[in-house]
Amino acid sequence: MKITDVETFVFDNRRALVKISTDEGISGWGEPVLENWVRTVEAAVLRMREHLIGADPRNITRLWNVLARAGFYRGGAVISSALAGIDHALWDIKGRALGVPVHELLGGATRDRVRVYAHGGGEERAGDPTRVAALVAQGFTMIKVAPPGPRAHLDTSAAVHAFVDDLTELRALVGPGVDLAVDAHGRFSVPNAARVLPLLEPLLLAFVEEPLRPEHTARIGDIVRATSIPIATGERLYSRAEFVPVLESGVAIVQPDPAHAGGITECFRIATQAEIFDAVIAPHCPLGPVALAACLQLDLAVPNVLAQEYTIDLTPGTGDHDILVDASPLRPVDGFVERLTGPGLGIEIDEDAVRARVAHGPLAPCSPVWAQPDGSFAEW
Repeated sequence: MKITDVETFVFDNRRALVKISTDEGISGWGEPVLENWVRTVEAAVLRMREHLIGADPRNITRLWNVLARAGFYRGGAVISSALAGIDHALWDIKGRALGVPVHELLGGATRDRVRVYAHGGGEERAGDPTRVAALVAQGFTMIKVAPPGPRAHLDTSAAVHAFVDDLTELRALVGPGVDLAVDAHGRFSVPNAARVLPLLEPLLLAFVEEPLRPEHTARIGDIVRATSIPIATGERLYSRAEFVPVLESGVAIVQPDPAHAGGITECFRIATQAEIFDAVIAPHCPLGPVALAACLQLDLAVPNVLAQEYTIDLTPGTGDHDILVDASPLRPVDGFVERLTGPGLGIEIDEDAVRARVAHGPLAPCSPVWAQPDGSFAEW
């Protein structure tokens, strides 16, 4: 089997796909996306194309090493995201060629279904009670919210207590049977996290995610030691090497993104690495259905999984729904997605819908730029 073509399809600054075709008529799909930098990632995929044409797609690890290392410069968000999308497609091809889902190729299923969690908002306050109640009614047993922003280096007493009050209200709303988590989105400083997180301990949060910006990863151990709340991080880390210090610092949960951190191949290794430190994974996935399918295949294959982030909208007429031939394999039931049984990534892509959706020209940004009250930059 030989690769005959590598095509990219950009929809917007948060959605793009790659299709890898072969001379045996088997194709694979991947999602090479880096939010706000999609055109840049597309260029990296097309640069990698020259190493793929004519190669056997079943030699995934061999190709992964070439794409990750043969350009001399390596790593980082752009290269790792381009590599991730290609990796998805290569695993998709291999699974389809053998007639099995990817998790079977990774050692078989470790679970029958994957617990998923949804986002409960966080623009004006920490979580929208109406949305959170609706998610609980839909069957979700874990919900994540974000603090409203921007946050100061040291929040005022009023801001701290408003945040604590919001979360206390949500805990009362959902009761003790639903897990609540907080995505700090890198908005806290070390002293602010040390001030705020102990006040949240009575709520028994499932975790607090990314309390610090990734450039301050060396300080995350200080946060771990300052609170009993499990600390999670990793959506802006891209390799096994980058996860070593956070695991050594004692984080409870790592959150590699299989669309950013080198694909299924690298994230499987990160999950295995985390297991040594008694840590679990909760893969980051704010993207589309192909990225989600890749995450679910990983979740099914490794034993140390907490839950899977779930953000896609499968309402008929939406983009995520309409590029799928059948959306049912990805629909959660009572807070779980059942084990994917189809070959490859376990989903079927409607290629005509993909081609009809391609965007041309400049893409609008997919995240805001925030400022502090004095006009200085604020972390979103």
